[in-house]
Amino acid sequence: MSRQHVYRTMIAAFLIALCAVAPASAQTPPPVGAAQSFAVLGGTTVTAAGTGTVINGDVGVSPGTSITGFPAGAVVVPPFSTHVNDGAAIAAQTSTTALFNTLAATSGGTALGAELGGLTLAPGTFTIASSANIASGTTLTLTGSGVFIFKVGSALTANVLSNVVLLNGANPCNVFFQVTSAATLNGTTFAGNVVAQTGVTLGVGAALEGRALTTAAGAVTLSGGNRIGGCSAAAAPVPPPVGPVITILPASLPNGTVGVAFSQTLTGSGGPAPFTFRVTAGTLSPGLTLTPAGVLAGTPTAAGTSTATIRGTAANGSFAELSLAVTIVLPVPVPTLPQVFVVLLASGLAALGYARLRQRGFAG
Repeated sequence: MSRQHVYRTMIAAFLIALCAVAPASAQTPPPVGAAQSFAVLGGTTVTAAGTGTVINGDVGVSPGTSITGFPAGAVVVPPFSTHVNDGAAIAAQTSTTALFNTLAATSGGTALGAELGGLTLAPGTFTIASSANIASGTTLTLTGSGVFIFKVGSALTANVLSNVVLLNGANPCNVFFQVTSAATLNGTTFAGNVVAQTGVTLGVGAALEGRALTTAAGAVTLSGGNRIGGCSAAAAPVPPPVGPVITILPASLPNGTVGVAFSQTLTGSGGPAPFTFRVTAGTLSPGLTLTPAGVLAGTPTAAGTSTATIRGTAANGSFAELSLAVTIVLPVPVPTLPQVFVVLLASGLAALGYARLRQRGFAG
């Protein structure tokens, strides 16, 4: 055997080994299968408490047979519907269990601590040994197109006023949270496919851009005023909206100031409500975030102009994109008390000198 042949064999073996340990999950999303059209799937029960919840996707339960609170507490946007342990729900449950197992078996990844709030992460696989938490008022930022997989060893809790924000092409449908226990989403916004073993609960007013799925032993509870969906394939072709082309307003944004709270609400028209919004390209100014409800807010931390492409999506899937630029300026310096005193003293002395000159002139 020649030396060149030996070298080629060694290189090929190295490349094969490298491919074997490389986390494929960072490149290709795991299959959702028959759960594709579902925004909510419970194993034992699905309960909609309160009122005002809107779900853009199918709702199902299997092997359980209890779905309560529909349509009084929650509305499913057509063409989607509810499925009580029927063929669609049974198939979706099989796919959800397979998805949970696939995520749990994903090898490699980066170990994270329990607190996810305040982190900015690129696509990849991440493991949390026990419970995961997003503290109140904090944000987990996922940036870049690709697949995000979070393997949570116990419970997942997103506290009140917390957010999960997607930037620079990050897609909620390619974000997966595999939760070994229960997921409690009490924050303002959350993004991704939450696949939990014992339950998913959304607090009052919480929005989930993605899916709430449980395995056979889990329950889904919606507390009211929730918005869920954005990743479900239509059960049937959806006709284009009748009326004008979808537009996003305002077409331009006012300037902001470093260190001063900024808030601007985006709205959509020309399609059925509710609209959801997300950044598909570009970047927002440091300190600003965009919620799925269209609220661009925060406290800017740096001066300059940033441009981001915002997509507004209507309830029937129709959408429009708008490139918006926001300019952040430095605050106008406010004179301090000593500075004001010096200016007043100088002005007084100048006036006194002028008065004396006039007196001398009159005397002369």
